[in-house]
Amino acid sequence: MTTQTFDEWLIARLRVAGAYGGIMDGVHGREVIAALERFQGAYDLPITGRADQATVDALRKVQSKNPNSNLVTYEKVPVPAEPVWMREARRYMGLKEIAGSKSNATIMGWANKLGGWIASFYTDDDIPWCGLFVGNLIATTLPKEALPANPLGALNWKKFGVESRIARGAILVFERKGGGHVGFYVGEDRTHYHVLGGNQDNSVSITRVDKSRLVSGGVRWPKSADAPIAGKVELSSTGAPVSKSEA
Repeated sequence: MTTQTFDEWLIARLRVAGAYGGIMDGVHGREVIAALERFQGAYDLPITGRADQATVDALRKVQSKNPNSNLVTYEKVPVPAEPVWMREARRYMGLKEIAGSKSNATIMGWANKLGGWIASFYTDDDIPWCGLFVGNLIATTLPKEALPANPLGALNWKKFGVESRIARGAILVFERKGGGHVGFYVGEDRTHYHVLGGNQDNSVSITRVDKSRLVSGGVRWPKSADAPIAGKVELSSTGAPVSKSEA
């Protein structure tokens, strides 16, 4: 038996409430955000488009099917350990760029979705795409969040959102020879951060990045998101390979 994820539960409850009419794919995208806003408006809740505590509590309510009963019970909710953009990022684990003249259609689709100059500039997945990966996930799951003017430049993410403490899903900004790198905090060992990111050895993966490479002020959090949950996550140094290439 497969355990229902928080996002699958959320979408199912929004559909029962008549707020969601999209595909039941467990993806927390723009249609889910629109459904949350519809539900919040109908129940006189603050319209945030987020699955905040008040909204989850309202969705948990299950009215008795007995028309003569006023009994209301509350469903158990799968509690997400990671923020929504991190959960979405994990769906792409293992995705790789295509060597040579061809490009991965999914990666190119991210550039097209961000649009504007990015869509016209980003014509080949040989162009570093760690910033594109992060930008797509933030834009998809937090559409009201302002992205850096140039999200493709990894170092530009050090001005994104607000400076934060370490927590699951925090955006980490690193320096490297000739540029930078950006990804999401998974955990850490004594010497390295474990980072879920794009363009890590040409793929979406979790790799270890030396802590000394973190830039000053390089732990960021979206302004429009709920506050970080918990703090640092201690992991074994054998849990992920050391990053060898991010360009």
